[in-house]
Amino acid sequence: MDAADSVAAFDPWSPGFVADPYPAYERLRATGRAHWYGPTRQWLVPHYEDVSALLRDRRLGRTYTHRFSHEEFGREAPDAAHEPFHTLNDHGLLDLEGADHTRIRRLVSKAFTPRTVENLAPTVRRLAAELVGGLVANGGGDLLATVAEPLPVAVIAEMLGIPRDAEERGRLRPWSADICGMFELNPSAETARRAVQASVEFSDYLRELIARRRRDPGDDLVSGLLAVTELTEQEMISTCVLLLNAGHEATVNTTVNGWWTLFRHGVRPDPDPGKLSTAVEELLRYDTPLQMFERWVLDDIELGGVVIPRGAEVALLFGSANRDPARFGPTAGALDLTRADNPHITFGAGIHYCLGAPLARLELTAVFGELLRQAPGLRLVAEPEWKPGYVIRGFKELLVEV
Repeated sequence: MDAADSVAAFDPWSPGFVADPYPAYERLRATGRAHWYGPTRQWLVPHYEDVSALLRDRRLGRTYTHRFSHEEFGREAPDAAHEPFHTLNDHGLLDLEGADHTRIRRLVSKAFTPRTVENLAPTVRRLAAELVGGLVANGGGDLLATVAEPLPVAVIAEMLGIPRDAEERGRLRPWSADICGMFELNPSAETARRAVQASVEFSDYLRELIARRRRDPGDDLVSGLLAVTELTEQEMISTCVLLLNAGHEATVNTTVNGWWTLFRHGVRPDPDPGKLSTAVEELLRYDTPLQMFERWVLDDIELGGVVIPRGAEVALLFGSANRDPARFGPTAGALDLTRADNPHITFGAGIHYCLGAPLARLELTAVFGELLRQAPGLRLVAEPEWKPGYVIRGFKELLVEV
């Protein structure tokens, strides 16, 4: 097997690959540390040690515009028709670098202190119990639509102070899904159109919500951000959208993908809180919800004898890194719900490490715990179908019965 064959096995638009990318990752790891992938013009990085190091390497960045113009970096400016999406995305914490990133992260991190997350615990557990209770009362249903999605969206909505109006909250998940479509590889014109429309509608909604909170502040995050003079209104809007998008994707897909993994292996986690937390970490590692994270190369780097030049883009393969035997040993490809040494990189690393990781862990242990308690006989009704997206990888639905 040579490097060309291993790269050919990487096919993110193939349903078969999306369903099981792990054999292709194994080939990539076996044949090099950096692989050029022509269809997306990126360097694929499959090894844990490299992915972990590059996430922390300041020669790479989520953006390059804090240092270079598009022309200086050898890149074309984004399509002007996509401007609403890029305005929204480029002012968010995830895509900022330098002083702006430091400033906004310092402000937003106050919403995710251990005390804040612990104060949310009763609400998270109550919502999880109610949602699972509804699933049980109905004898089953779509775990994705009835439990996995509503829980984190409701929690973020509570944090932001979005009114408990079904119509208002019902728009959040579709907006998020359309915006996140732009993070897939080579998004289509229709995907871009939907992302732009969702960006406009979501931004307009948040401007109205911000105006309401200016007149009538509460104890929610939007009101708290309004009290901070260092944030522009666009930064506030972009921050709120990022909190919704990043604040539920990992939880939704880990819940659903995790139960699919449990069904396939015929196992259940121990409901003891400590052991359940360990099991959740393994589910986050074993089938990573975010398979790839991209970085721009701001200064030349060398990887395994390959010089990756400034202006290139690297694709850090989280799913591959989390199954790398060089870090996780000979059982890296196996599910071990008791795995103690488990430094997975599902939540990233470095300055862009996921701020909401403690909240995601709280939500996951709550929802898995409630399902184990209320629905010990939960079983799969039908084989699920994967969504076409590869980067944010999950099912269309997961039909279960109690």
